[in-house]
Amino acid sequence: MSDQSKTAKLEWRDGVIPIATQFDDPYFSLDDGLAETEFVFLGGNDLPARFVDGFHIAELGFGTGLNLLAAWRAWVQSEQKGRLHYTSFEAYPMDIAAMAKATSVWPELCGYSKDMIAHLMNGSFQIETPNLSAKIIIGDARETVAKWDHKADAWFLDGFSPAKNPELWETGLMQTVADHTAPQGTFATYTAAGHVRQSLASAGFTVTKVKGFGRKRHMTVGTL
Repeated sequence: MSDQSKTAKLEWRDGVIPIATQFDDPYFSLDDGLAETEFVFLGGNDLPARFVDGFHIAELGFGTGLNLLAAWRAWVQSEQKGRLHYTSFEAYPMDIAAMAKATSVWPELCGYSKDMIAHLMNGSFQIETPNLSAKIIIGDARETVAKWDHKADAWFLDGFSPAKNPELWETGLMQTVADHTAPQGTFATYTAAGHVRQSLASAGFTVTKVKGFGRKRHMTVGTL
């Protein structure tokens, strides 16, 4: 799935944690990536409590696909009827084999991961199942989000560290995120960087700094 963009360049820490060499940043928490996703992105957006048929999650940074897998699993476990919609914007897609390796460390995600990988192996950027409709949009999010013709009920803002990947946290992109958020839609992100919070507040979100996951003291959530 890398023919439309540059492929992510990786190193592996302890053989299991992928590090993006371009940004010198891990794709997920060194403590427990799945627990981080559930705490920051699901909990930060009050999910699965807000799930309804057709609920739409959008994400900056697809990475390993971990956030999608966690959200998909939460949807199924909530016994919500209908389909979850999920759109992810990714500039540097990871090699499919690397995705499979990265997500294989969580046996509870095994079935979901195999289904995701099977779809991607077929050369598709879409995953269509009876309970999930997901699409990965490849390219610079500063351009692709603006062209997107949907609005999300919840955003997972999961780019690499603002200090190392400032493009994905620019004021203009945060405004575009707000423009593509449904009324009363929410966002959550692991970062509590002041300039990110200010950009999101200026874009129209009510922004709150809350307790972070693990060793991170704070994270940020908000509602449009």
